[in-house]
Amino acid sequence: MTLDELEIQCKECKKCALCEGRTNLVFGTGKKDADIMLIGEGPGEQEDLQGEPFVGRSGKLLDKFLESIDLSRDKNVYIANMVKCRPPHNRDPKPEEQDVCINWLREQFKIIRPKIIICVGRISAQKLISPYFRVTKEHGEFIEKNGVLMMGTYHPAAILRNPNNKELAYQDWLKVRDKIEEMGIVI
Repeated sequence: MTLDELEIQCKECKKCALCEGRTNLVFGTGKKDADIMLIGEGPGEQEDLQGEPFVGRSGKLLDKFLESIDLSRDKNVYIANMVKCRPPHNRDPKPEEQDVCINWLREQFKIIRPKIIICVGRISAQKLISPYFRVTKEHGEFIEKNGVLMMGTYHPAAILRNPNNKELAYQDWLKVRDKIEEMGIVI
């Protein structure tokens, strides 16, 4: 199965109530065989309107972090979310919504086969790395799960709310760059 075929199937999903309020499904974007995959929590208003993850103010900040280490959603990363439909009022996706939607993400992993996964924010890090993950304490630390390196970092929206964490987040992205070099990944 290809990502395009999976997306067509995903667009038909009605397994939770989030589908009722969506304008667009936000499946994912980027290089379809990327070695680096970013996972956010769920679409916000702008993402829902445009059908693409991280396109609002936080997306612009994420793009700046990526560009600072020669990464780009257009060239060498794939970006997806824990849930594919916008939670009402941009609230956090509920655990049961994540549980319903996780199979779509698992299928994306199987097709893309990334070597590094960056959990962008608490929600994805707690679901994919550890339910006890604390961004303020564990950001920038790589762990290996099932042969894939994973790291959690600050969500750009959290940085916009608290700019004091911008430098910490930037240091995390520098660690990503160093890990890419260490692993010999060609970007």
